[in-house]
Amino acid sequence: MAHGFDKVVSIEEALRHFHDGMTLLAGGFGGVGNPPTLIQGILDKGIKDITLISNDTAFPHIGIGKLVTERRVRKVIASHIGSNPNAGAQMTAGELEVEFCPQGILAERVRAGGVGLGGILSDIGIGTIAEKGKEKVLVNGKEYLLETPLTAEVAIVHAKKADRFGNLVYDTSARNFNPLVAMAGDITIVEADEIVEVGELDPEEIVTPGVFVQYIVKSEGVNWRWAWEK
Repeated sequence: MAHGFDKVVSIEEALRHFHDGMTLLAGGFGGVGNPPTLIQGILDKGIKDITLISNDTAFPHIGIGKLVTERRVRKVIASHIGSNPNAGAQMTAGELEVEFCPQGILAERVRAGGVGLGGILSDIGIGTIAEKGKEKVLVNGKEYLLETPLTAEVAIVHAKKADRFGNLVYDTSARNFNPLVAMAGDITIVEADEIVEVGELDPEEIVTPGVFVQYIVKSEGVNWRWAWEK
């Protein structure tokens, strides 16, 4: 069990925090930055009825797309689902609830959740179907939509390196939604390709401070073939 400055646990210990009907925040973009070992653990444990908050639904057999393909997801909040036809088919059949959110607004809603804001104001979508059900706020004579913050019971993050306290370094474009997602989970679980001792990371390369992280597991590596690979 993680304690103090050492938050490294087994995958079995980490998976104790996942349950049917949970809300789950996942870092990544098109599968890049999705944590493969944690996703496989969710599949193996049989977790279902998930409300998934992520930028997208990846591809059918890549990253969090696997959760959609295996029908483990009840609802998704994302900027798009176009790269995963299974998500589109389930949505059309009424089997998957989808809440679309513009990518920048989605990122800001997650950030707002992570830093404890009551929401953000945006004029994107005013006068369109996007304003349906949203509160309007007038500021200095201009109308805005109130976009509510997003948090989840568990946030899963993929890092290139983590020290045992949870300070994180990301691998190039995997530094997409992961830093925001790391802040917005009641429990944040990091899957790291490499785990080092506290003090070994250059402070200048740390993106996510360990204060946001509760647990760290060692990655077993990507277990899918990327869409662009032959």
